[in-house]
Amino acid sequence: MTTVPQAGPPVPVRTAETAPADTEELESLVARTSASMHERLDELAGVRRLVTDGADAAATERQHARGKLTVRERLELLLDKGSFTEVEGMRRHRATGFGLEAKRPYGDGVVTGWGTVDGRQVFVYGHDFRVFGGALGEAHAQKIHKIMDMAEAAGAPLVALSDGAGARIQEGVTALAGYGGIFTRNVRMSGVVPQISVILGPCAGGAAYSPALTDFVFMVRGTAQMYITGPDVVQAVTGEKVSHDELGGADVHSARSGVSTFLHDDEESCLADVRHLLSLLPANNRELPPQEPTDDPADRANDVLVNLVPADPHQAYDMRRVIEEIVDDGDWFELHERWAPNLLVGLARLGGQTVGIVANQPMAGAGALDIAASEKGARFVQFCDSFNIPLVTLVDVPGFLPGTDQEHDGIIRRGAKLLYAYCDASVPRVQVILRKAYGGAYIVMDSRSIGCDLSYAWPTNEIAVMGAEGAAGVVFRKEIAASDNPEHTRARLVAAYKDQLMHPYYAAERGLVDDVIDPRDTRQALIRGLRMLRAKHARLPERKHGNQPV
Repeated sequence: MTTVPQAGPPVPVRTAETAPADTEELESLVARTSASMHERLDELAGVRRLVTDGADAAATERQHARGKLTVRERLELLLDKGSFTEVEGMRRHRATGFGLEAKRPYGDGVVTGWGTVDGRQVFVYGHDFRVFGGALGEAHAQKIHKIMDMAEAAGAPLVALSDGAGARIQEGVTALAGYGGIFTRNVRMSGVVPQISVILGPCAGGAAYSPALTDFVFMVRGTAQMYITGPDVVQAVTGEKVSHDELGGADVHSARSGVSTFLHDDEESCLADVRHLLSLLPANNRELPPQEPTDDPADRANDVLVNLVPADPHQAYDMRRVIEEIVDDGDWFELHERWAPNLLVGLARLGGQTVGIVANQPMAGAGALDIAASEKGARFVQFCDSFNIPLVTLVDVPGFLPGTDQEHDGIIRRGAKLLYAYCDASVPRVQVILRKAYGGAYIVMDSRSIGCDLSYAWPTNEIAVMGAEGAAGVVFRKEIAASDNPEHTRARLVAAYKDQLMHPYYAAERGLVDDVIDPRDTRQALIRGLRMLRAKHARLPERKHGNQPV
């Protein structure tokens, strides 16, 4: 019987100078090189067990003790049962020094391959924290490079399951070069196939930049962290003492930095949502999003909206309830739920067709646009445009948030990102103005003047340079000041301004709104418009790329 090789150094190649010295060693070597097919198959089965199970059962127990699944358990949750095909599972590193030559496990700390999600092909790689802490070395990186190239060539989404300790220090600059190859491919694949990063453990140093370059980032509370410099370095340089979670935990990146798109309490729900997200997306930029049958009638009346949205522009309401009323089966998949809450973005279906929704949220900051909201919206609009996902924009915006902090932190430059993204988008675009739409924020929220295909407004709409009170204070300042009864005069002039320039049909009369619709007909109007626009093809200018504000 042939001995199954362990995860150690291979048997050395014999030459004339290194021939076996004694008969017993010679017989052993001959036995290994003249094994039968059955013996070879037994040997293969043993190697495969090492590939899938690993050589150290205690490492699996330690992974579970941390509250984390193993990489193969994660793949079982992510992919359709029995669909995973592994690539280079027997790959081993060739590095020497610092004891590496004595430790050469199969797979080198990363599992790569492809499978299906709801029958659609997906490529995936996942760090195996049980091996070198999931740290990246030369062979490890080359496996990732290969699966990324395969995803690009096949035109299928790529999912990265991150649970690694960064670059493998013992391999030096070759590990850093491996990250460079990943980053280059992230950028090359951007807008070609969807890229999803799932952070399930540490993601430190250069490793954090790959998720930042992908389209979506999922994080699991309590186990996932991302940062460029860890707590020890921060304390050494700044004197600030901070924990891993306080520095780069899932809550921090979901609510403050905006790095994380989705936040979950456990790996099971996280990976289930990755599957759901993939069901809404096309495989690549040459396809339209998948069309799903729905029992929700296209002409379903939205009676709830009449009482849900107050006519008074100063009274708040929850825009999420508006979205849920309009979309198929009330189901929408919100992105960045906790970051920049004054602007809502997410994916849903209308008439079975995937759409991207951008909407002001009056419940947070009156729905005014600020730096974070502009960057959140811009990133989402660009993604939808890259992957042929139509855009629906629901407008109820009082303007851009005023203040020295906003101005000094670059609201002009950073707010322009949302404007640029909409102007550059060539997918079908439909705007609905629910109530107020003032000033530059009205323009930025996909107005007709920057290229939306269809613009609808409810009869409660107010489209103007600014609110009537502010406008009257500017236009009629002298008349109000000279009046015997300034308050009465102000009220009269405000009413007159509204009547002349802010009545519900003012924009429609000038062709800036296609129709003023009954709120109860919103779903029907959107589905009809999107069906008409489904075959839209925009002729783009010849250029290498634009120079968008960053």
